[in-house]
Amino acid sequence: QVQLVQSGGGLVEAGGSATLSCAASGRPVTRNAMGWFRQALGKEREFVAGVSGSSLTTYYADSVKDRFIMSRNNDKNTVYLAMFYLEPEDTAVYYCALDRDQNSPSRDAARYDDWGQGTQVTVSS
Repeated sequence: QVQLVQSGGGLVEAGGSATLSCAASGRPVTRNAMGWFRQALGKEREFVAGVSGSSLTTYYADSVKDRFIMSRNNDKNTVYLAMFYLEPEDTAVYYCALDRDQNSPSRDAARYDDWGQGTQVTVSS
């Protein structure tokens, strides 16, 4: 069983930046795809970004492309989401997720097996 523990986030002014971290424990996750999702109040959970185990493949939602950067440090068993030029529409609870079976990331939340506890990001206008 892998445990994902998130950190970062909080209150940020529009146009600002923030970085989320997601540390995995229990076993190495170097061969596993990982993703970031978010859920705004009253909305469904949506894909934000995904990275392959090798970091060779990274996908982004159109709404965050060119503003967010997902990366991973396999030595630290940790993935990151660096968010720039934040907008009020980015306000949501952000979740990291692990796909136990695949190296290539998916935009489908149902593909992911383990989830972090969630981190609130609030962008003020």
